[in-house]
Amino acid sequence: MIRFTETVLRDANQSLIATRLPFEKFEPILSEMDKAGYYSCEVWGGATFDVCLRFLNEDPWERLRKIREAMPNTKLQMLLRGQNILGYAHYPDDIVRRFVRASVKNGIDIIRIFDALNDVNNLKVAIEETVNSGAMASGAISYTISPVHTLDNYVKLVKEMAAMGVGSICIKDMAGLLSPKNAYDLVSAIKDAVDLPVVMHTHCTTGLAFMTYLKGVEAGADVIDTAISPFSGGTSQPATETLSFALREFGYDTGLNKESLHKIAAYFKPIRAEYLENGTLNPISLTTDTECLQYQIPGGMLSNLLSQLKMLNASDKFEEALKETPKVREDMGFPPLVTPTSQLVGNMAVQNVLAGERYKNVSSEIKAYCRGEYGKTPAPINEEVRKKILGDIKPIEGRYAETLPADTFEKAKETLGELAKNEEDVLSYIAFPPVTEKFLNARKAKEENVCTFSIEEVE
Repeated sequence: MIRFTETVLRDANQSLIATRLPFEKFEPILSEMDKAGYYSCEVWGGATFDVCLRFLNEDPWERLRKIREAMPNTKLQMLLRGQNILGYAHYPDDIVRRFVRASVKNGIDIIRIFDALNDVNNLKVAIEETVNSGAMASGAISYTISPVHTLDNYVKLVKEMAAMGVGSICIKDMAGLLSPKNAYDLVSAIKDAVDLPVVMHTHCTTGLAFMTYLKGVEAGADVIDTAISPFSGGTSQPATETLSFALREFGYDTGLNKESLHKIAAYFKPIRAEYLENGTLNPISLTTDTECLQYQIPGGMLSNLLSQLKMLNASDKFEEALKETPKVREDMGFPPLVTPTSQLVGNMAVQNVLAGERYKNVSSEIKAYCRGEYGKTPAPINEEVRKKILGDIKPIEGRYAETLPADTFEKAKETLGELAKNEEDVLSYIAFPPVTEKFLNARKAKEENVCTFSIEEVE
């Protein structure tokens, strides 16, 4: 049997429409999705948390609780950035533990946990707390290609995650780089190394995804991430219905209800049309872009590079920045290009090109990366580059999270005062302070206005 994780409520809409899908847009279809027979639905984590607060005026915790209530029979899944939680910097261990516990309490069944550098030291606390909270920890490989990202090293990583107690292994291919052959070889190697279900996650960016999934399934993959057809393709995942049809023809049981899939697709078609019409969904996002195979840059990172250069009136430097990006990545120890390392590497490449001198203008984030605050890099950082960036500053030893203050939660709680109604509000503030404070103040003002209006009505 091959099972399906549906991504339309998280990664599919994040990849195609920048996560601008409010709860009210998909609420009516949740009961049908609950009948579809999915292995799980990815509904939370990634950018959803930030976007809910920043753009959709939604409490992400309340959103999760409402999805949970509407889908009692389906496992709900989220994406967690290990020690970074849902933000872009490291957090103390106690905050990671609190966040994991709160996520499970509010409705999450499966937490997919990854680290941008594949540093297991950044995974272990989140994995341990997920297991202790009664949810499944799915350990994710941030898949990439480099001289140090070998089959043997991936198997070593998988064995380390298995020893930590993960309930499944996910091959997380954020750039669509995983080829059919490499998928077959990697899935086979993982299945030989550990007795755990293997989940495959990829994007259609490069056009390889459908073939990659078929070869992965042939090698023994147990679960694949797909998106209902209106929100599939391009920078999103392959279509749920297409792969279900193809795999059934090969004799696999998918457990999916074809009638439910038809209703779900019919529901999301006009929503896709709406986002196309208002410009949120760029038609380019639905096309195949093989540049990623050459530069190994995710589609979203490509568009960010172009956007950044446009803002600086330097669009003519795009090709130069593209060529500089792999060079910066090599200097930085071949990090997988996923949040936040994709931003660090991309921004550094742009700065190098604009300055006309490599590593002349360096951000505080790159300095932190070179100090070791993001974890152990897959390969050593170019020592000459490190010295140019850090000077006499010594790299840190051990886990950076252990150097962070232990009173983060209490200080945040004190700062918010009456604005925070519960632990979840405090955790939101710790993840995104200015955005959450603005949201909580708006919520308070709205509640006070409603209260005033009600009193006047009574009088």
